[in-house]
Amino acid sequence: MYEVYVLKSIKDGIRYTGSGNDAQERLRRHNKGDYRFTKGHRPWQLIYKEEYQTRSEAVRRERFLKSGQGRKFLDDIISKD
Repeated sequence: MYEVYVLKSIKDGIRYTGSGNDAQERLRRHNKGDYRFTKGHRPWQLIYKEEYQTRSEAVRRERFLKSGQGRKFLDDIISKD
């Protein structure tokens, strides 16, 4: 299983979209400071995730969510919460 996940910085409200085998483990590592981009925006919270059977499906969806249409989709989904 592969997951596409969206994190939100509690510090400044920016979003980060990524993919991997375990969204919770990736969240832990982002909050630990293991990744350059997300290190300065800690702490992070997981706000959205989707599961896919293959890595290629997850990467394709991640790319979509990083596009203009994908960001609008996330804005619509997240604002409903």
